[in-house]
Amino acid sequence: MTNWLLIDAGNTRIKWALTTPTGTWLAQGAVAHADAADLEAQWLTAFAPAMPTRVLAANVAGSAVRARLEAALAVAAPGAQVEWFAASAERAGLGNGYRNPAQLGCDRFAAAIGARSLAPGRALIVANCGTATTIDAVSADGTFIGGMILPGLGLMASSLARNTAQLPQIAPGAVLPSPFADNTDDAILAGCLSAQAGAIERAFARHGAVECVISGGAAPYIVPALALEGALRHVDNLVMIGLHAVVRAEENAC
Repeated sequence: MTNWLLIDAGNTRIKWALTTPTGTWLAQGAVAHADAADLEAQWLTAFAPAMPTRVLAANVAGSAVRARLEAALAVAAPGAQVEWFAASAERAGLGNGYRNPAQLGCDRFAAAIGARSLAPGRALIVANCGTATTIDAVSADGTFIGGMILPGLGLMASSLARNTAQLPQIAPGAVLPSPFADNTDDAILAGCLSAQAGAIERAFARHGAVECVISGGAAPYIVPALALEGALRHVDNLVMIGLHAVVRAEENAC
């Protein structure tokens, strides 16, 4: 059986998983970009009992990160067939309605594929909340319609804070008592959370969606601010789920 290495190289971290096409996750891990040199050692350990023969990698972090990954793969998985995932007109049952399909970010396309694999046949809003927040619409019949990109929660807050030392903090799951805060730190947080939640809720209403799938490092902060009770699904590693859905669909088609 072919073992696959899935890689999600985002703006802040590189996440990876070793998996079989049938759905078994054999190993997984993550490193910050500053610690990317540790990948080779992680992989050599993880691959000892089960070497991947194919690699599917989504990279939005640029050419230097791609070169670093290629060098680590050459040592840890020599001979593995590597595909750099990119948006296309259709993949894994999801059509791409972007005016220029190849221009769509590979992470957004993979996240949409992942969301559809979790909730097939439903009109979806897919929110990926990281360095940037992307909010995309998927139709019930399986078309990526398009979406919006806005600064992520951290970027919004830091643009308003006077300096990093005074950047207000919020604990995941915390809910501010009122959007009308009585101090500056809470006012910044209330505004940023309201902007993020409002954009997602507006997209949900305009699309006529029945479910919102949300993921990303900032999602735990934003989820409590969303008024989408009963229609919200918070999942981790949505891009990775999408890459795995591609593998399953294409292995099963063979």
